Amino acid sequence: MMLQIMYKLFKRFIDFIFSLVLLILLSPVMLIVAIAIKLDSKGPILFKQERSGKNDSVFKMYKFRSMVASNDVMNFKEEDKITRVGKILRKTSLDEIPQLFNILKGEMSFIGPRPWILEYRKYFTKQQKRRLEVLPGLTGLAQCEGRNGISVFEKINYDIKYVDNLSLRMDLYVIFKTFYIVFTAKGAVGNKNIIKNELEDLKGQFKNKNKLKRVMNGKYDSLADANGDSLNSDSVRYAESVI
Repeated sequence: MMLQIMYKLFKRFIDFIFSLVLLILLSPVMLIVAIAIKLDSKGPILFKQERSGKNDSVFKMYKFRSMVASNDVMNFKEEDKITRVGKILRKTSLDEIPQLFNILKGEMSFIGPRPWILEYRKYFTKQQKRRLEVLPGLTGLAQCEGRNGISVFEKINYDIKYVDNLSLRMDLYVIFKTFYIVFTAKGAVGNKNIIKNELEDLKGQFKNKNKLKRVMNGKYDSLADANGDSLNSDSVRYAESVI
């Protein structure tokens, strides 16, 4: 228990110091990126969006805008395309730099499950909700093991594995693996429908379609609240095989 407390305090200290130092060191890069974004397309420099945080809290996450200006991530129309500068930002992960402000504020950590849009949490089982037990991260175990090249259930599996194995050793593994992933662009699958497809997969866990409608209409806060017997048995078997 004492080791876990010391680990969490040390991790927060490292998060604060490193995010502050990196914001100072990367300020010239951030300025160049900001100018490039403004010259490339109309719209704000930063993309701000509510995401799920630790213990199901809600916070505004920052990113450099990489798409044609739109505040609706659930809008999958053709005009919502990645900009020319955005393609470079995503490939190099430079669009994530503004999240250093989230880390500095204590809303995120360098290492942890990626903060997903609020829509995801509606369809989590009680087990899947465990990915929200820690601060979301700039990078995480799921990003190291496949990024968008693996299924949403596999991502959740890796997130829970991280939660169950919190340690400095695990964090160091994620950090070094992340550098490899960024420099090789491994797993950076371009799929504009990735969020839509993952949400459909999560919705597929429902056996009772009436309860699915109630969750979607806000009558239940999440799939977990709609009770466990509403899950599709095939989806459960697949989910349990990877979680």
